[in-house]
Amino acid sequence: MNRSKRNTWLAAIVIIVIVIFSFLAAPTTKLYIGSTYNRAPNGYGAWYTYMQDRGIPIERWQKPLEDLKPKKPATLLRINSYLRPLDILPDEQEWLEKGNNLVILGVRSRVSPSAFNTLQLSSVGEVKIATRRRNQKAKQEQISLGDQFGAIVWQETHKQGKVFFSTTPYIAANAYQDDIDNFKYLASLVEQKGNQIFVDEYIHGYKDTDVKETEGEGNLIDYLAQTPLLAVLVQVGILLLVLIWSQNRRFGQPLALETRVIDNSEAYIQALAGVLQKAESSDFVVEMVGKEEQLQLQKALGLGSVPLEHQTLLDLWVEKTGKNPVELDTALKLQARKRRVSQRDLVNWLAKWRTLR
Repeated sequence: MNRSKRNTWLAAIVIIVIVIFSFLAAPTTKLYIGSTYNRAPNGYGAWYTYMQDRGIPIERWQKPLEDLKPKKPATLLRINSYLRPLDILPDEQEWLEKGNNLVILGVRSRVSPSAFNTLQLSSVGEVKIATRRRNQKAKQEQISLGDQFGAIVWQETHKQGKVFFSTTPYIAANAYQDDIDNFKYLASLVEQKGNQIFVDEYIHGYKDTDVKETEGEGNLIDYLAQTPLLAVLVQVGILLLVLIWSQNRRFGQPLALETRVIDNSEAYIQALAGVLQKAESSDFVVEMVGKEEQLQLQKALGLGSVPLEHQTLLDLWVEKTGKNPVELDTALKLQARKRRVSQRDLVNWLAKWRTLR
């Protein structure tokens, strides 16, 4: 095999491998839109926490709908990652026939001449809506939320159950954390008749361990064994081994070792760190690093770049994250002491900031 043919084969193999791994590593972030595990603006993590804080029993369901067999009438909330057709699926029809309710956020409807951002009056207050889509076929007595252009949220009765449809999947998304009426409105939809409440996470790709094993997703080997990708990877691997064996040499020309380029900034930082360590100036390190860590934390929380007061930052931390402020309080108190600390305490303090960030 001459050099040109060998290079052609190698180029083809590289292209095939890149295509395969690009497919395997393709982003699936759209699948997580509407998930209660998602803390992004298009997720529902804040609303799920809101329900828990109110003491309303709500459970994440991570199995197929046909496996959900509640002991009493229940309501299932499905928040779609994309606008689905306005149809009741077979498993949903069976669910409704058993006297259960269904809330479906994100169904396809016509675009109306309405403004994109509107305030809609509901039984719990004004609900912010960001969509022009309206269902103009819904009857007036079916409409739960709407205007002169049509229904945004409406209900239908199927057999023994009731289903609510919404033209937008973002009624109570994280983006509306400051609009509490949006959270209240969705809560009012799922709290019908005191039913047990489930939110479907299976449609967002979250599955219980037993479901993964049943569907052959327990590990990567099981997954590949059930797809044509395994055969392709095996063939590519065999071809690559044959090429290496036939040539019995490196791919391409030998490369000379490169002289390591010294990073002046890194060298300066290491030298400064050594001086501070010998001088036992841990208080200076705590003060400087603490200020920067606090600013980075504030930026991550969207609180600007002006250092906030100790208690103010703790209050905003609880408001923004819903987490206990004990670790943050400890980190802030240590940097406020302005005195030397032991190396062990310094390491633990830095670890706390890493956890907080």
